[in-house]
This record gives sequence, structure tokens and C-alpha cells, in this order.
Amino acid sequence: MRSESKRLRTISWCAAITLCLLAAVTVTRAGRTPLTSSIALTNSTTLEIRHLYLSPTTEDNWGPDQLNGATIAPNASFTISGVSCAQGNIKVVAEDENGCFFYKTVDCSSDATSTIAGDATPDCGS
Repeated sequence: MRSESKRLRTISWCAAITLCLLAAVTVTRAGRTPLTSSIALTNSTTLEIRHLYLSPTTEDNWGPDQLNGATIAPNASFTISGVSCAQGNIKVVAEDENGCFFYKTVDCSSDATSTIAGDATPDCGS
């Protein structure tokens, strides 16, 4: 009987320790800061890109212009560093010299490269 009681107490302690470890892992993962990465964007269109914005893929609210007054010439690239990415994907919105927009969803779980293709159709609002 004493042996059975000791065995049950040992099993109870093992179960309690396992639950505590699982809870600690869950709390650690929940408190983790979002990943940061860089995105290299190539402009393969014949138009200059004058503004570049980032947005979560589920939202239409864009962040600030990432070009800070710079432009991306045709066949040139620009790298955005320190992109905070909590969802694994991010929407890149590029505005050309005509005020038209190109939208790309980019995997930002690690450093990424993306291209606005020369045959991409811009959204000019009509």
C-alpha cells in the first residue's frame, strides 16, 4: 500500500511539472516580439516608384512612406530593413509616378526579395 501511495505521488509530481513546463513555453511564445526582416524590392516596370508603403495583409491602412523622399528607378532595387512581421506575410504597396498602385504580398518570416513585374497591371482607381 505504501509503495502504491509513493508511486501515485511520483506520478502526480511528474504531471504537475509537465503542466508547468507547458505553461512556461506557452507564455514565452505569446510574449515573443515579432520577427524583423528586410525586403528587397525590384522595380521591373518602366515607371519610377515614388512611394512605398507596408501594411498587414488583412488591413488597408498603410504605414508611412518607406522611401523617405527617395525613388526606385526602372530596373533598380530598394531594400527596406527592420520590417516588423507578426503574421508571416506583409502587403507591399508601391505608388508609381502616375499615382497608380502595385500591391504585392511578401513572405516576411525571413529576409525576402520581391519584384514588381514589368507586365504588372497598376491600380489607377478606375
